Amino acid sequence: MHANLIGGEWVTGPTVRENLNPSDLGELVGVYAQADAVQARQAIAAASDARHAWAHAGIQRRAIALDFIGAELLRRQQDLGTLLAREEGKTLAEAVAEVARAGHIFKFFAGEALRQRGDKLASVRPEIEVDITREPVGVVGIITPWNFPMAIPAWKIAPALAYGNTVVFKPADLVPGSAWALAEIISRSGLPAGVFNLVMGRGGVVGQAMIESPSVAAISFTGSVETGHRLLATAAQRRAKVQLEMGGKNPLLVLNDADLDTAVDCAIQGAYFSTGQRCTASSRFIVEKGIYPRFVQRMQEQLATLQVGHALRPDTQIGPVADAAQLRQDLDYVAIGRDEGARLVFGGEALQRDTEGYFMRPALFADAAPAMRIAQEEIFGPVACAIPADNYEHALDIANASPFGLTAGICTSSLRHAAHFKRHAQAGMVMVNVPTAGVDYHVPFGGSKGSSYGAREQGSYAAEFFTTVKTAYTKA
Repeated sequence: MHANLIGGEWVTGPTVRENLNPSDLGELVGVYAQADAVQARQAIAAASDARHAWAHAGIQRRAIALDFIGAELLRRQQDLGTLLAREEGKTLAEAVAEVARAGHIFKFFAGEALRQRGDKLASVRPEIEVDITREPVGVVGIITPWNFPMAIPAWKIAPALAYGNTVVFKPADLVPGSAWALAEIISRSGLPAGVFNLVMGRGGVVGQAMIESPSVAAISFTGSVETGHRLLATAAQRRAKVQLEMGGKNPLLVLNDADLDTAVDCAIQGAYFSTGQRCTASSRFIVEKGIYPRFVQRMQEQLATLQVGHALRPDTQIGPVADAAQLRQDLDYVAIGRDEGARLVFGGEALQRDTEGYFMRPALFADAAPAMRIAQEEIFGPVACAIPADNYEHALDIANASPFGLTAGICTSSLRHAAHFKRHAQAGMVMVNVPTAGVDYHVPFGGSKGSSYGAREQGSYAAEFFTTVKTAYTKA
């Protein structure tokens, strides 16, 4: 049984959770402890006790620990990727790449620990100097989703530690294996007891204890819109710092002058890889009428070639969805799309394979209207719709008519349209002739409107959330 890490000790929980493989429900991935509210509070207390010493431990010590974690992840990317694929369902190639990305993130922030910047300015008053520095915020609560069980924890935990904070980490219930494996590596990195704590358990129990605790100075959350809104309302009452990444309904515009091969490749990769379970996934293809029939036809042809199956099989291109509830939601949206009058031109049904799992043929709707639910609501599965547009301006209006604004893409050979789109797309990230899903680890990540709240994640911009600014005046 895999235990929680609290105050430097591995601690069993009052209950356990069995982790099953969504590619093969007959395979038990592992048994993992479930913390209760008492243990969550113990982890918070341990992080609080450790925060002052860690904040002043020195940047070299932080850098060495983070570099160790990154190196270990890169060294073990194959076996950890296999674990990730077994418990989450993404293909082995995608899973291994995700572990490697997590390793690179830790190594990047090992460098950032040594590159912490400040300013020295002259005062408007004679003989006074002004120093502007950054300090850690204190105890950081980190709550992560199941779709990227290595990369998203990495891009939150690494900067938190690099900037001198202590961490209480609650992973999603569906993916305790990846979280435990990451925590085990972190436990061997030389961090003092209590600096990093793992508490696996129910969000309504463990997460709620973190949100309500006055000792938790900041909370970084990635998950559903509903949960994010509840978290913000609770944390705001005690003025905690909050960072939210909550979802998207990301458009991909395809203009008449687009290279069709590029457009189809962007659409397939963006919408259907990782089984469509990415907040950055393309779910609305907004296509100019001149290229629309050819685009829809080519999409059907390409989708027919994709292999859906067990995540560990080398020929699999799309693995299972994460669990039974997600499969039901995906199939429900297929039914909703049909009822709304969109034309299902490919897929949309559950599949049987050699092993019992949550397999689904990727779905494509054509002739969708912008106001349809399948064009407005995040589905978080391999379901996308094509919407015809009269021209570029019409396509842009449709793209921006969404409560979300995480990422937006365009396929075009026009520099004028590309430049205009980069300025006027209402999204935090804009892609030109590349898929909407797939971002670098050393640059800012985040959206606008209902997708995000608070400071950006990743890269040097992470300092905005994980530090506070101090201004000091000195008279010589």
